[in-house]
Amino acid sequence: MAHNYSIFHVEEPFNELSAGALAQKDYYYYNQLRTWKFKDELFPFNDIHHKKYDVRDGSDWDSVLKPRIKERLDKADNIILFLSENTFQSRGVKEELEYGIGYLKLPVIVLYADIQDKKLMMVEGKKDMSFKVHYFINKLPLFKQLKSQVPVLHVPLNKEMVFKALKKNNFVKNSHLSPNNYMLND
Repeated sequence: MAHNYSIFHVEEPFNELSAGALAQKDYYYYNQLRTWKFKDELFPFNDIHHKKYDVRDGSDWDSVLKPRIKERLDKADNIILFLSENTFQSRGVKEELEYGIGYLKLPVIVLYADIQDKKLMMVEGKKDMSFKVHYFINKLPLFKQLKSQVPVLHVPLNKEMVFKALKKNNFVKNSHLSPNNYMLND
C-alpha cells in the first residue's frame, strides 16, 4: 500500500490536540480520511503524516520543522493535496509543495473538499476542468506552477471516489505515468 503524505492548510503554530483544531477546515477534511481508515481498515489511506510529533508546532522553522517535513516526504509514495475555500499558500504548504513536487516529483492526488460530485469538476459536454476546479488550483500559485511536472489526479471529496483514487497504483512514485491532469473514470 502506498504511503500518503497529506498537504493541507492550517494556521501556525498548530496543535491537533487543541480544541480549535477541527475548526480549521482543511485539517477537518484531512481528519475525515483518518476517520474513514479508522472505521474501515480496508480503506486505502496509509497516513505517513500522522506521526509522533507535529510538523507545524511552535518549533524553530529551519532547524526543526523543515527537516521534519522533508523526512516524511522522503518516505512518501505520493501527495494528497486538500483544496477548499479555506486553503491558503502558507509557508508550510509552500515548503511541502516545493520539496514534494518540485524536488521529489511525487504524484499528487488532489481532493476538492468543496466538490462532492465528479460532474461538477468538468465543463458539461467537454473534457475541460470546470471553473470551480481552476478556482481552487489558483488558491495555490506554486501548485499551479509545479503541477505540470507530475501526474495529478483530481478527485471530489466523497468516500467512494477517494477510495478509488487511493487504490490506483499508478499515482505513486516511480510509476512512470506521464505528467498531466487526470480524472477518475467510473
